[in-house]
Amino acid sequence: MSEIETLKSIAREAGAIVREGYRSRKEVRHKGVVDLVTQYDVATEEFLLGALKHSFPEHTLVGEESYEGDYELERAIYIDPIDGTTNFIHAIPHLAVSLGLWEEGAPVMAVVYNPILDELFWARRGEGAWLGDQRLRVAPDRELQNSLVATGFPYAKVERGPEYRWVVDAFAALLPQIQDIRRLGAAAIDLAYLAQGRFGAFYEIDLKPWDVAAGILLVQEAGGTVSDLEGRPYRFGDRGIVAGTPEIHRQLLDALPQYTE
Repeated sequence: MSEIETLKSIAREAGAIVREGYRSRKEVRHKGVVDLVTQYDVATEEFLLGALKHSFPEHTLVGEESYEGDYELERAIYIDPIDGTTNFIHAIPHLAVSLGLWEEGAPVMAVVYNPILDELFWARRGEGAWLGDQRLRVAPDRELQNSLVATGFPYAKVERGPEYRWVVDAFAALLPQIQDIRRLGAAAIDLAYLAQGRFGAFYEIDLKPWDVAAGILLVQEAGGTVSDLEGRPYRFGDRGIVAGTPEIHRQLLDALPQYTE
């Protein structure tokens, strides 16, 4: 079995745990005021760590619920066992198992699997982005005004600090210039839908590597562009991420406000 097929198979097995939990009673703990975790996040990650360690022994496994250390590594798999935990808790079917394999600072393989809708997005560098056996391309839209844009909110919003103010300012700046905004609550799904052409663009601040490591490759392999808030190549730890079709990406960068502390 090829490495990408192995990664897809592991994601599907993890998805079975998520699907069981989706229909079951959940024990919810707070990592922060609105940052939640359930026993199924932990169980899914434990399964993934074991399966990936066996199949990819040379890669550092960076899991949301367990990893402590540097994010920029020579070989790593960035793991979000349930991207969209709040949706999972409330039985909203926008969530995913997200696996992004990176080497030498660049994405190599990606799997984003929604086990509730049974949608498996995947990509391998240089070989395109796919939903099952359907090749994906970003939307043909060229105008921001005609674009459906996805975003999310940082956990720090509860403190009403600079992150909160930037989100509000971004809404005020963008709403007159776009078709509309969607906030689905799972960055991996947002990026997968961008790669599929459902969204024209995506932006968000304060994301972690496991939120975007897989989705970045999906967008790039589908013909899209990914950067930080200034238009530079996105790196883990950057304040924000902006992605879109090449034309809309440039317009979105111009429309977003500057982030200031």
